[in-house]
Amino acid sequence: MNKFYRVMKGMFGWLYRRLWRVKVINREKEPLDKPFIVCANHTSMMDGPMVLVSLKSQMRCMTKKEVFKIPLVGWFVKAMGGFPIDRKKGDIAAMRLTLDILKGGESIAIFPQGTRCPYVHPRDTELKSGIGMFAERSGVGILPVCIKNKKGRVRFFSRNKFILGDYIPPEDLKFEGSSRERYEKITEFAFSKVIELYDLEEVKEQAKKQAKKDKKKKKK
Repeated sequence: MNKFYRVMKGMFGWLYRRLWRVKVINREKEPLDKPFIVCANHTSMMDGPMVLVSLKSQMRCMTKKEVFKIPLVGWFVKAMGGFPIDRKKGDIAAMRLTLDILKGGESIAIFPQGTRCPYVHPRDTELKSGIGMFAERSGVGILPVCIKNKKGRVRFFSRNKFILGDYIPPEDLKFEGSSRERYEKITEFAFSKVIELYDLEEVKEQAKKQAKKDKKKKKK
């Protein structure tokens, strides 16, 4: 990790922990000895920076080009290794750069939903199969990550959880079919792990709420 990245990550990590109250769960599941692709659900334009400050590895992040026009946010994402992609057309240059980054030993974050999907369960959203293509063609594994928040999207002073799942090695991403079918199956498989994390966290949250209700009843 270069010095500039480390300093900026420290500064903005401090800011995120206080303004967005980000809690990283299962931090030990991040592979530190190999490059990987983060596969995460997408609720807010603040998700990209959250990935960058929440993981120990130095990350690169594919981000829609419009984000780079936002004051401070665009500057930060670019300074931290983010690079633009034009979602309105097939951005071949961005795709080639992504593969070069992965083959060069760097890690990258991708949101398979392709756009922000606030207030909905991840299972009810459509997926882009790019992450499957990048994983297969680069030979890099995938790290599922669930971004879970109280009000359906990242907000100031509302607790946000950044939950890491089990790393999926390349050998577990082998599927049959045409290239398109394989890419779609890899994407669906990886994102199913994100959905599992989301559902598990919901079960835990409901259990906590019920425990609080039961405790109040006992006091009465």
